[in-house]
Amino acid sequence: MTKQQAIDPLEPQLDEDSLKIMEKYDTEMRFRRITVPWLVRVISFIAVCLALFHLITSFTGPLVTLKHRALHTGIILVLVFLLYPARKKSPQSRSSVIDFILAGLSIATIAYIFMDYVGIVQRSGLPNTMDLVFSFMVVMLVLEGGRRVVGTGLTILASLFLLYAFFGPYLPDIIAHRGYSFEDVMTYMYLTTEGIYGTAIGVSATYIFLFVLFGAFLNRTGMGQLFNDAALAVAGHTSGGPAKVAVISSGFLGSINGSAIANVVTTGSFTIPLMKRTGYSKEFSGAVEAAASVGGQVLPPVMGATAFIMAETLGMQYSHIALAAIIPGILYYLGVITVVHLRARRRGLQGLSKDELPSMKQVMKERGHLLIPLALLIYMLFGGFTPIYAAAWAIITTVIVAMLRPTTRMTLRGIAEALEEGTRSALGVAMACAMVGIIVGVSTLTGFGLKLTSAILVLGNDMLILTLFFTMLASIILGMGLPSIPTYIITSSMAAPALLTFGVDPFVSHMFVFYFGILANLTPPVALAAFAGAGISGGDPNRTGFVSLKLAAAGILVPYVFVYSPALLILDSSFIDIATVTVTTTIGIILLGVSLEGWMLRKLSMPFRVLAFATAIMLVVPETVTDIIGVVLFFALWALQVYQKKKYGPSDPEPVPEGA
Repeated sequence: MTKQQAIDPLEPQLDEDSLKIMEKYDTEMRFRRITVPWLVRVISFIAVCLALFHLITSFTGPLVTLKHRALHTGIILVLVFLLYPARKKSPQSRSSVIDFILAGLSIATIAYIFMDYVGIVQRSGLPNTMDLVFSFMVVMLVLEGGRRVVGTGLTILASLFLLYAFFGPYLPDIIAHRGYSFEDVMTYMYLTTEGIYGTAIGVSATYIFLFVLFGAFLNRTGMGQLFNDAALAVAGHTSGGPAKVAVISSGFLGSINGSAIANVVTTGSFTIPLMKRTGYSKEFSGAVEAAASVGGQVLPPVMGATAFIMAETLGMQYSHIALAAIIPGILYYLGVITVVHLRARRRGLQGLSKDELPSMKQVMKERGHLLIPLALLIYMLFGGFTPIYAAAWAIITTVIVAMLRPTTRMTLRGIAEALEEGTRSALGVAMACAMVGIIVGVSTLTGFGLKLTSAILVLGNDMLILTLFFTMLASIILGMGLPSIPTYIITSSMAAPALLTFGVDPFVSHMFVFYFGILANLTPPVALAAFAGAGISGGDPNRTGFVSLKLAAAGILVPYVFVYSPALLILDSSFIDIATVTVTTTIGIILLGVSLEGWMLRKLSMPFRVLAFATAIMLVVPETVTDIIGVVLFFALWALQVYQKKKYGPSDPEPVPEGA
């Protein structure tokens, strides 16, 4: 073992090329590889202590709200300034003097609230000079810390909102506001639970941190390997098997992983070369991995941790949100699998040979016990326990269960490393939540969200379908280049209210904007997940993005379905209604894939592709007449394909044009 390996045991287990790709598209991976032994120990100590603090308070209960959130944010800032360089030219193996100063100021922001908490409460609305100094300081620290971890996009957006708070009165009437003083804005951000220490950072300091920590423990015990091996055993031998393996393994891993890009690189470094070897093009291989990884954000049980913020925002139980998300999430993956399968049949692509694949029996024997903590988590979440309590017990259970096999067993050092890894993984999410606090705080203070809602309604011309379309566009634009959590918070506070004016259920409207905010990761020109997939496959990034959207077509269609048919979200609906909309939407999504690929049982001519597309749309429109017509046309098309295949034989496999 080299000195570097001994010092930094948390270096991701990826090859050099994969690390470079992750660093290029995922700013959270651009941390220093510190080689100063005493500094490594200090950072590890702080990270482990923060993780233990959150674990302990999950049982004892959190501190007073403002103190708890300030402590969480302040310690996160300390780690950010020590771990992330300010610029590319900054020291990469140690922290600079400026970094230590900023870390010290971050601690001061915690100390001020703890030492003068009573005075802060009593002075509410009448800040003194020190209140203003610390308010300004914490805003600047959050912006700088966020810039280092999350990147410039969200930082610029938060800065523009701050400028809007100050200069709003001088803007055109359509977006102008009455104006707020420096004192009003700064203290609103720091000394209340509406700005930086608002709902977003509150959820980060409770639910999100613990679920990220849970993911780190699962990662340490080899859960990713379990998903990969199980997917290989189930689908590796089928037509186009490696692509189906990518969809299944990335879906499972993505459902408990908060980062689509990290999921693309982690699983894609294994699945993308397999897909290319089987015969899929570079662009298609990267697109499959990207679409599958992004879809994990809308699939229970964790949904990229966004479900917990949604629960907090809407005042709903998490279990209700997770239950409602199951059918749409499965339909999303059905759409991806359909296109993957039809592409394989159209190109004549085979699966892997049996001797290359693991047996499910051996996979479950080696790592199947790792599913116990996940099963416990799901049981507790749906059994009425709080998400914080469920996550804490899932972490403890993971450590205990991992002891059952030597290949998954964790030593004390391994446990400490998992605690540190979990804290590191939470840095980007926490900083994104803190910066979103600025955006939401300014929006709430100035009423900007209402102005954006009015603009969307004007464009929609009082028509629900047009309003949905423009809300979709707004959600995609607002979500470009952002992680899933800030994407949801921004879109739900600014775009979702437009749908409420049409009587759309608040939960349905939040799910609608959440879906399209997530799909921004696949939408050129800023399709970060697709670009990461292209980086591994060697394909063209923009072309990979457009192919990703084709694969994720179900994700574009499904939100419109559940707006018009809330039964798809199992909302106050009978079993008959739920079953009807699920079956018709399923057939519609399959036909959508058929129309996009031009293949059913054999090649489809263009007129029949158009018919398949029209039939798909009829099946997802929630009307009895269109459903009946759609089902009849589906079976007619199927019968025609059976007849043609019997009379003319199967179509010859098509060659694989580059980029197809």
